[in-house]
Amino acid sequence: MPFPSRPRRSMLYMPASNPRALEKAKTIPADGLIFDLEDAVAPDAKPAARHAAIAAVTSNAYGRREVMVRANALDTSWCRDDLVAIATSGADGVVLPKVNDANDVRSAVAILKGAGAPDSLGLWAMIETPRGVINARDIASASPRVAGLCVGTADLAKDLHCAHPADRAPMLMALQTAVMVARAFGIYVLDGVHVDLDDVVGFEAACRQGRDLGFDGKTLIHPKQVDVANAVFAPGTDEIERAKRIVAAHEDAAAKGLGVTLLDGRLVEVLHVAEAKRLLTYADDITALGAM
Repeated sequence: MPFPSRPRRSMLYMPASNPRALEKAKTIPADGLIFDLEDAVAPDAKPAARHAAIAAVTSNAYGRREVMVRANALDTSWCRDDLVAIATSGADGVVLPKVNDANDVRSAVAILKGAGAPDSLGLWAMIETPRGVINARDIASASPRVAGLCVGTADLAKDLHCAHPADRAPMLMALQTAVMVARAFGIYVLDGVHVDLDDVVGFEAACRQGRDLGFDGKTLIHPKQVDVANAVFAPGTDEIERAKRIVAAHEDAAAKGLGVTLLDGRLVEVLHVAEAKRLLTYADDITALGAM
């Protein structure tokens, strides 16, 4: 992947118009922060929020966390100024809402490039409209700058006129499409937010569903959701020990010149070893991030 693999279990939206939230974000153990200029900011506060977000990014006060900024959508009067400001801010990524097709990506990339954005600034396309879901493949492959997809389930449910139950059954096709496309094109993918802050059981279930579907992590709207997302999207102790045993068994078989590796009576193939090594590296990255 052109952009670094790193823990993205919990990607927390923080309203850039709220100075206390930006300050509090320095102590929240989220893997990443998304300073929001869109939904969480009133229209008359947009310019000030943009200034505050860029100041927060350039402060380098958020440790090893991944720091992104969510711009306003392309069809708004604020988007161009948002993208120009973010381009050279030093942010790790820019989140673009309501991406409908590849042309939206190319338009945003052109603005970023014209503003001097470095190649390291990734673009995360929000898939939150029916057109976005249908065109997800073209969106993912529209530019090398596309680092990942973010599913926006709340807006998607609104546009689909469908229910938004805890199990998200009406949107499973969209969720699976986003994961499939992301994996096909070697980019990352984040699950949508859970808006009912009092529904702790439902939130944990949604996190587990997202992990089972293959998402890299979950976007969040409140700090109290961070711990659950971090726990669910992290490999468990049993998984880590199993991965270590798979790697050790494979290395032992190779040292003995054996063409077949068996562990607990089951065949261990090269793909199992590769996945075990990926999981162990991921666990180490989580440990390093937690030590910041």
